[in-house]
Amino acid sequence: MIPTEKIDALIARFDKVEAAMSSVTRGEDIVRLSKEHGELKPVADKARELASIRRQMIELKDLSESGDAEMAAMAREELQELKARAPAIEQELQLMLLPKDKADGRSVILEVRAGTGGDEAALFAGDLFRMYQRYAQLQGWKVEVLSASEADLGGFKEIQANIAGEGVFAKMKFEGGVHRVQRVPATETQGRIHTSAATVAVLPEPEEVDIVINDADLRVDIFRASGPGGQSVNTTDSAVRITHLPTGLVVQQQDEKSQHKNRAKALKILRARLYDMERERAEKERAAARKGMVGSGDRSERIRTYNFPQSRVTDHRINLTLYNLDQVIRGDALGEVVDALLAQDRADRLSALQNDAA
Repeated sequence: MIPTEKIDALIARFDKVEAAMSSVTRGEDIVRLSKEHGELKPVADKARELASIRRQMIELKDLSESGDAEMAAMAREELQELKARAPAIEQELQLMLLPKDKADGRSVILEVRAGTGGDEAALFAGDLFRMYQRYAQLQGWKVEVLSASEADLGGFKEIQANIAGEGVFAKMKFEGGVHRVQRVPATETQGRIHTSAATVAVLPEPEEVDIVINDADLRVDIFRASGPGGQSVNTTDSAVRITHLPTGLVVQQQDEKSQHKNRAKALKILRARLYDMERERAEKERAAARKGMVGSGDRSERIRTYNFPQSRVTDHRINLTLYNLDQVIRGDALGEVVDALLAQDRADRLSALQNDAA
């Protein structure tokens, strides 16, 4: 059970923030308190609901032991109803109190790369990117392509995009890993089913204060962009390659005709990769606590299979199988998979918390 003192403290904290909002005048204080108020309100509401149920249970218990037989019987009946409701309310509050990933509210850098399978893998990478693009649209997020390397027969060898919005990482973070497709490729003349793969990386976009990049740690190379013939090839040295010397990370951008814009995009991606490296290091230190949760997000881990002949999508981490592949790969039903992953993650974390408490 959640201690009464903790419930009272949650309600008191919310009341304090709400009172402070009416007295602050500085813009940054208003923004900070508004954000905290929005985060605390559902928790405080649930805490009040649980506190109310507990008070009623105490009152009903006293009535159930009174001398009035009819009143006592009614009280016992109501008490049983509240006893049946209380555990679900308490669990909902416990879920709300689970430690949150500080990156959950961030926008992300999405990277999709063709894996094994040649041209078919590139086509599949294109399908995956469009799936995420549609899902983002349904969530009200903004997608900006940062870099794309198109394949000869369509799709992408690799594509990077910024998905901006509130809470993008919270919903997208379990998409990182190896995605496998089983289907008859458009290039197949014998009607045989091929297996191909693409890798997805979802990097939370850091703020400037999260990752400080020193100019002395960078080697910046400027060169002329290369690509298909005609007007798409720049005639000036505008492509940028940035090497982060301490880690050896290399980021290259050439999509823009402006050297300044290419450098800015490259730094955005570099900052996200450095932040991801730091998060991975911290995650490994907490590996024991995370044991048994929904995957590790490791991009070497095969997480999902899209089987077109059977119209089947299987997420291997939670043994979820859906038979609406067309809707999932379009992005319209991807939310079914995402929501199931988030629900399993919350359940696993709650179970770990309860085991630790026991």
